[in-house]
Amino acid sequence: MQIDILQADITLLNVDAIVNAANNTLLGGGGVDGAIHHAAGKELLAECRLLNGCETGQAKITKGYNLLARYIIHTVGPVWRDGHNNESLLLASCYRECMKLAKLHKLSSIAFPAISCGIYGFPITKACDIAINEVLIAAQDTTLDRIVFACFNNTTKNALRASLGSYSTAIYRPN
Repeated sequence: MQIDILQADITLLNVDAIVNAANNTLLGGGGVDGAIHHAAGKELLAECRLLNGCETGQAKITKGYNLLARYIIHTVGPVWRDGHNNESLLLASCYRECMKLAKLHKLSSIAFPAISCGIYGFPITKACDIAINEVLIAAQDTTLDRIVFACFNNTTKNALRASLGSYSTAIYRPN
């Protein structure tokens, strides 16, 4: 399996699915969410309205519409408060739920943003450790042959690379 960690615009990637770091309404917002809705077109908003939102830590899938990706997997990451409100468990769940949908739809490639690391304020190093751990564990039981982490900046790219470099087969348990 190929793992790419790139500084890239996720809306331009040619993969089976891109992951949208969405808000609970799934109706668009700022950051990655707004960029994906803008690039996919108004049909995405119409489909998202039918989904009745999404709970934090869960994921739902839609068509990709005007994107190169066939699908968009929408997941709602937690807002970082103080680390004592299940933030790590909820973030881990986001990645697991996305990987379940990738398996269900027999995807061969998927691209993730750094979920909850923008305005939601999740500490980048901790978030990257969770992302790498959850995705690599879940990928063992899928048809995926390529996983991309699309980073907005060098800080995120470097943190993900460090997390991947220090990854071991021991299961990381977020606390």
